[in-house]
Amino acid sequence: MRFVLDNSVVMRWLLRDGSDDRLAYADQVLALMTQDASEAVVPGIWSLEAANVILKAQLKGHVSEARAAAFAALLLDMSISTDTRTSERALGDTLQLARRFKLSAYDACYLELALREGLTLATLDNDLRSAMLQTGVALT
Repeated sequence: MRFVLDNSVVMRWLLRDGSDDRLAYADQVLALMTQDASEAVVPGIWSLEAANVILKAQLKGHVSEARAAAFAALLLDMSISTDTRTSERALGDTLQLARRFKLSAYDACYLELALREGLTLATLDNDLRSAMLQTGVALT
């Protein structure tokens, strides 16, 4: 199964914060990632977003340098492919989606990717979930 993977889910795997429901959902997505037929697709900004959250968590003392490095290695080992067209869509479709649904451009690029590729989207972001409902993108 191919789906778009938002960092709001991925960072729950590292930080283990949020409600029980949110953590359970993140764990379901992680279990899906361990299946041979599953592949996550992410926009071009994804690795920078992930690196930034990992770094901030480490600097704030939420995770050790060793844990941060191990988590980054885990992500590199997963079946995650990066969309190469994120930037070329930024000032067009992504910007329009951000305006229409009052999303950040960062969040809108996940929605744009899901719409363009006809994929479901795994996210914990409430604003993004609301926009998904309005555009017909299904939650993974």
